[in-house]
Amino acid sequence: MSANETVIHPMTNNKISWVKKKKAGENILAYIFLAPSIFLFIVFLFYPMLRSFYLSMTITDPRGRVAEFVGLENFIDLLTTGQFYSNLRVTLLFILFTVPTSIIWSLFLAAITNNKLKGMKIFQFIFSLPIVISVGTGSIIWFLLFHPTAGMLNYFLSLINVSPIPWLTDPSWALISISIMTIWMNMGFLYIVLSSGLQGVPDELFESAKIDGSGPVRTFIRIVLPLLSPTLFFALIVSVINAFQAFGQIHILTKGGPVNSTNVIVYSIYQDAFINFRFGIGSAQALVLFIIILALTLFQFLVLERKVHYQ
Repeated sequence: MSANETVIHPMTNNKISWVKKKKAGENILAYIFLAPSIFLFIVFLFYPMLRSFYLSMTITDPRGRVAEFVGLENFIDLLTTGQFYSNLRVTLLFILFTVPTSIIWSLFLAAITNNKLKGMKIFQFIFSLPIVISVGTGSIIWFLLFHPTAGMLNYFLSLINVSPIPWLTDPSWALISISIMTIWMNMGFLYIVLSSGLQGVPDELFESAKIDGSGPVRTFIRIVLPLLSPTLFFALIVSVINAFQAFGQIHILTKGGPVNSTNVIVYSIYQDAFINFRFGIGSAQALVLFIIILALTLFQFLVLERKVHYQ
């Protein structure tokens, strides 16, 4: 036996073999536990995406069955018609109306209730309440509030001698009305998230700022907001994605009208696919919407995340 040769003891071989078998058994056990989740992802995520990609390249008959394979023709028709860009403009306006306002309003409520004064728990419960109300129920509530003659909003306006507003029937007011209702619906989730972020700010920082003579507003802007930036970034990402996917309140309150003033892309997909049975053009819109959301999310991570302070 040469000096460079290494003698491997039989017990060492047995130990290595046992470790490999144990690791293989753990991997098999892990896959067994993951199998239900993987199955659900395949059935409800990956297969629908592949099916949508296939349908986007086809034309369907009035019964929704594939009639002809047309390749990229649906995408070309979609991107060369003005209706898609009109729906995209409505969607972006809806996002502009709801996302910043929801975050700022929820942050304001979280800030004024982030103290230990007596009775704050009641206000925290009230401000969190919209999270437990479904979109359908909330839409019915606001439909009654927006009623042109029996609605409470116009009643309060009449008390100050303001003419009734056609909240859901005037194209110039319909999207604003939907946005008001959506801001209220988003308030519960965003309030809880931002309140949790504020509670993570150490009390010592507030005490140090107070000793240095910093006022509440300056302390909040200079100290609290930078520490809250990860929470705000998360709220922004989630709010933008949810705004792109808004459907229930639009379907119940306006059905995309009047005069397509609230016809966002998601509702247009619903009309094309499930009302007109044009699954090809509906799938094409869904894929384009997916690409838009993905691109906007990547943009937020690449650009806005630079301003996030994680420490």
